Amino acid sequence: MNHLLFLDSPVVIVIALVFLLLFGGKKIPELMKGLGKGIKSFKEGLNDIESEIKDEKKDPEKNDANKKE
Repeated sequence: MNHLLFLDSPVVIVIALVFLLLFGGKKIPELMKGLGKGIKSFKEGLNDIESEIKDEKKDPEKNDANKKE
């Protein structure tokens, strides 16, 4: 069960080769850069939501006053 998504290593190699053939060597770094930025943005959004929830739990009266304004 140590396999990536239960795939064997030859299958992963074939998928990587197909990916390379479809997008080419120059386009792959751009795609990975965009993917990295998207993941970073998603994580920042999750952290913002978590901090808002923690703030609400600490001082619910203050947050109620802010909502009324």
